[in-house]
Amino acid sequence: MNFAFARAALAAIALMGAATAWAAGDRPVLAVTEFQNQRGAGWGRGGVGWELAGMLTNELAATGKFRMVERSQLESVLQEQNLAASGRVQGGTGARIGKLVGADYLVTGTVTSYEENTKGTGGGVSFKGISLGGKSQRAYLAVDLRVIDATTGEIAFVRTIEGEAKGGGVSVGLYRGGFGGNLAQENKTPAGKAIRASLVMITDYLECVMVKRNGCESQFDAADDRRRQKTRDSLDID
Repeated sequence: MNFAFARAALAAIALMGAATAWAAGDRPVLAVTEFQNQRGAGWGRGGVGWELAGMLTNELAATGKFRMVERSQLESVLQEQNLAASGRVQGGTGARIGKLVGADYLVTGTVTSYEENTKGTGGGVSFKGISLGGKSQRAYLAVDLRVIDATTGEIAFVRTIEGEAKGGGVSVGLYRGGFGGNLAQENKTPAGKAIRASLVMITDYLECVMVKRNGCESQFDAADDRRRQKTRDSLDID
């Protein structure tokens, strides 16, 4: 018997066994902590940080690639650890909290950039604060993402994720200079679409680097290079 062939066959069987074990449920366990908002967007008030965490938890669970810790369980532990006020996991506490909630990784997000632009496109009318058509809207959101290894407390993955959405056409609504603190009201607005886009991109990124690991990271590296270049281009240095 060809021993080289036998070794190759055994290696193939081992790989198939590993794939079967993964499919059977050997999935990373993630806990998403409260989002922080450093940009002061109107929709970012109140309990929106936990709402965003809940939305991301749902997106990640929907992939079937992760097991998720319930928000109520995580929030209870954070309160006990006196970290709920800041929403941050620092100084090696990620390992302790991860153990308490049964998570392999803690996912944290901070909104570091938010822009909303509304411009006229012609043909719009306005009466007593009510606008009808004639406008084009754009919303842009950037989230600094960190994934903390709950065994070591070290940062395993870090990335800035962007979400952008545009809207236009005929619309009826009131504009009072802010979105308010209820994300449900932003479901069909450019701001809401930008939020959802960023959460979907975060989900795609985590699935890429934690599950697929097949070279898909290059597309996220390219997107990050474009973001950095746009930042450089916007700098006005004498």
